[in-house]
Amino acid sequence: MKVLFVEPPKDFWFILGQYIPPPFGVLALAGYLEANCGAEIEVLDCQAEGLDWDDLKRRLESIQPDILAPSGLSTSNAFVVLRAVQLAKKLNPGVRTVVGGQHFTALAEETLQGYPEVDVVVRGEGEETILELVKELEGGGPLSDVRGISYRRGGEVFSNPDRPLICDLDSLPEPGYHFVEGHMKDYYFSLMAEKGAPFAIVEGSRGCGHACSYCSQSPFWRRNQRVKSPKRVVDEIEHLHEAYGSCFFWFTDDNFALGDRAKAIGEEMIARGLTDVTWFCQARCDDIVRSREYIPLLRRAGNTWMLVGLDTPSPEALQSFRRDGLDRSTAKESVDLLRKNGIFSQGTFIIGDRSDTHESVAALREYADWVDPDIATFMALTPFPGTDIFEEARARGWIEDWNWTNYDMVHAIMPTEHLSRAEVQEELYRCYDGFFGSWPRRFKSLSSENPYTRRTYQYLARQAILTGLRRLF
Repeated sequence: MKVLFVEPPKDFWFILGQYIPPPFGVLALAGYLEANCGAEIEVLDCQAEGLDWDDLKRRLESIQPDILAPSGLSTSNAFVVLRAVQLAKKLNPGVRTVVGGQHFTALAEETLQGYPEVDVVVRGEGEETILELVKELEGGGPLSDVRGISYRRGGEVFSNPDRPLICDLDSLPEPGYHFVEGHMKDYYFSLMAEKGAPFAIVEGSRGCGHACSYCSQSPFWRRNQRVKSPKRVVDEIEHLHEAYGSCFFWFTDDNFALGDRAKAIGEEMIARGLTDVTWFCQARCDDIVRSREYIPLLRRAGNTWMLVGLDTPSPEALQSFRRDGLDRSTAKESVDLLRKNGIFSQGTFIIGDRSDTHESVAALREYADWVDPDIATFMALTPFPGTDIFEEARARGWIEDWNWTNYDMVHAIMPTEHLSRAEVQEELYRCYDGFFGSWPRRFKSLSSENPYTRRTYQYLARQAILTGLRRLF
């Protein structure tokens, strides 16, 4: 049985600049399969290899997989995944196609009903499910006993019961980076690391205990956060650093657990002499404030960049988002703490709540200027499938754009009670123009002592972001 995991050709989010990340999700699945069954496994990363769709077609013809599983990270890439399975089925109608991830988990039955080229949807956490699925397909057994999948049989769509979450994440094998060993040098992130600094993704935890209404991660992981031990986390970082020279790491955690656990990770990295690596994580601003005593330690341990959700100053919108613990003073204090300790802050802000007006978005721009993160990422509220906002928006007819490619948080998908969708789009542009177009901020940032601030503004200030946003009108 030959299983091919594919990272298809795709465009990446221009807001983040130039980058090619390793296909972490399929590497985790490939590593688990390899450790637990005898299937022949290959990972094809079209991004790292610079392959277009014609190249992918030729590789599929050469490899002739029995099972094709494309990487399905986000809703905006859903059509790319579907194009990959359609291509595989056209070349070989007998290939079994498997998709997964947040988007297809939320819309499993709709996907199977609308796209006959998809054979199976793996819902939720994939390791144990895909292992059992591969074994059943190899042995010709029924799929009715494989928990966690939706599939088609005899023209009908069936959904088996959910699979329990894996209790002990430390029991998982390390992600299969060796499947892309020849391309590790091709993974990079121009904004966050020096040119030529190999980039890798690590996972310290899965899920988040909060229930923000716009977040697709929370329902995917069943509003539950499970963690790997600090030792296991640092084991993975150390292995990637020693085996492949990776020196910049992106923690894929939805909410990096600060406090004692973060302290233990930092201490473990320092104890092993890993202070020559740098890393990025995302955390809640209230957690940053509560963990203020550990922030200097994290910086010494290599934390150079932190994404902080600052959302909006509107209490009404925060209540709608279920963002308990977020307020203006906490947001400001978290950014100031990071700057004091030399950690680059990336603040995220959201416009497009149903209550938004021109005036409330103007207040959000003033709020962003006042909090003053090193860089601001403004996003249009997007109804991702699986979220509470999606269910409400679909039921009430608010969604005006059903092109999944545009579900990237820079395309306005819905109007508000007071703004048309076009006006929301224009306001998003004004947010970026106001922040990055500010000459005092640009001059201050280009001369900053923080190298990440200087490099970011050299790349992003006005040209890259604003030109890209203007193309959306």
